[in-house]
Amino acid sequence: MALPLERTCPATGLKLFSAAETLVRWNAVTAVVFLLLGFLWVIPTTLNRVLGPEVVSANLYYQATFLHGWNMLIFWILFFEVALLYFAASAILKTPLALSRLAWAGFWLMLAGAILINYLGMAQPLSFLPFTPYVPLKAPPLFYLAVLLFAIGAILAVLVFFVTLYRAWKEKTYGPSMPLAAFGALTAAILATTTLLSGAIAFIPAFLWSLGLLPNLDPLWWRHTYWGFGHGAQQVNLAAMVTAWYLLALFTVGGTTPSERLSRMAFFLYLLGINLGSAHHLLTEPTGALSSTWTWVNTGYLIHVAVLGSLIHAFSVPAAVERGLRAKGFTQGLFSWLFRGPWGNPGFVSLILSVVLFGLLGGVSGVTMGSYDMNLKWHNTLAVVGHFKGTVVVGTSLAFMGLTYYLLPLLFRRRVIWPRLAAWQPWLFGIGMALLSLAMMRLGVVYGLPRRFGDTFSFGGNPFAFQYPPEVASLLAVMGIGGTLALAGGLLFVLLAVGTLLWGKPLSEDELRQVYAVRVENTETTPKGTYLLALVFLAFFLGYYLYNHWFLSQAWPIGTR
Repeated sequence: MALPLERTCPATGLKLFSAAETLVRWNAVTAVVFLLLGFLWVIPTTLNRVLGPEVVSANLYYQATFLHGWNMLIFWILFFEVALLYFAASAILKTPLALSRLAWAGFWLMLAGAILINYLGMAQPLSFLPFTPYVPLKAPPLFYLAVLLFAIGAILAVLVFFVTLYRAWKEKTYGPSMPLAAFGALTAAILATTTLLSGAIAFIPAFLWSLGLLPNLDPLWWRHTYWGFGHGAQQVNLAAMVTAWYLLALFTVGGTTPSERLSRMAFFLYLLGINLGSAHHLLTEPTGALSSTWTWVNTGYLIHVAVLGSLIHAFSVPAAVERGLRAKGFTQGLFSWLFRGPWGNPGFVSLILSVVLFGLLGGVSGVTMGSYDMNLKWHNTLAVVGHFKGTVVVGTSLAFMGLTYYLLPLLFRRRVIWPRLAAWQPWLFGIGMALLSLAMMRLGVVYGLPRRFGDTFSFGGNPFAFQYPPEVASLLAVMGIGGTLALAGGLLFVLLAVGTLLWGKPLSEDELRQVYAVRVENTETTPKGTYLLALVFLAFFLGYYLYNHWFLSQAWPIGTR
């Protein structure tokens, strides 16, 4: 069905242009395809951890980890983020997408790179590296070429976003200030630019090195530039996730942040300090590789500029939800608004679980793990993977899933199928991932279970292998249960998204208006409940941080025999 050149959504007032709408559709659908591949490859990795290498071999574990990581952490997330950038630049700012041919070139380059990496990972599994391809380990040239193709395509997509943004500013298609969601997308795009440039600095020499055109690469230089790409990509995810939070607060309950100026400042703080988080990958380098001054200043002080930004969002997003619900008449007490929220709405549930679980699992663990001293207990253990599950998965992926429940009616004019199953999907995925994350973090921090071994317990017969206490078996069982629940919730999301495209009931304009929350103009309400929740979270944050310091102090008793 051909799209009209321009249409206005009757429910949201967003202006949708055909070129941008088509690109958003293609990028979003492609993202879901790679999400499915990532879910399928997580099965061998989880079985290896829970049941051991006797059931799933170490070789299959490494292959599955490689393909799971690239499909989930890179392809699913970045294709969806490109869709979000185009949506923000065109629909929210009400301007046609600039350079649409360049946008399509970027899409096909990204797709070519993603398909090539999946093909090579399947055809030559023993020739490939772990997800972190450290020098002096060397991959085939096609691997580095595939990464560069994907990165160049993503750079083109970001360039299209910037040019469209400039057009909107020049033609004054929005009010006196840029809408908050577009400002968040701009933050993500700036972070993406620095991230992709760092990736190019790492992978172009590696490509030439793999061809034999460069004699060698410095391992420390490689790690530094690689993690500017690898960890920087997760900071792009953070900005995009928060942008999705603000959109979901608006779409689900008509909520707006108490202060757009403060929320913009929080995004700006991300630009100042968020990429310093990549430093935690370098904190265990040999003495002299990085100075003590550098590590202390970056991980002990400057990184907290970005932490402050996250704390502002941690208040502003729930406050937006509370303001929206109180404006609808749920004004009794501190928390009646929360209990009376639309809990049957999968978008709303995804928002709440994403905010809460990201804060309690991913946020506090990230600040703790990124600290110079406490990183010693976390580095290269399974706790790092648990942290990833609490950020990119239960935070970013769940937020993107929730937003998808609104993009499907908006872009495809289809009602989401099986609404009761859709209401359960975020609970399955969120609770399952929470269990998986908690078990992984305890196994890593308390028992030092490594993250990179397919033979976790015997280390391939290494003489330093030892017997783990009984609790480890229980925690591995929790990992299995959590992983199974999360996998069921993830596959259900894919089924609901694809099923809606194939069999969803077409929506009329009146039906589309019912999908989105009706905005209530009088939203000058005080978010009293959120104030209390924010104080409780800060108390938990402080207690968790201090507990980890105490726990570290027990590792090397001083002055005892």
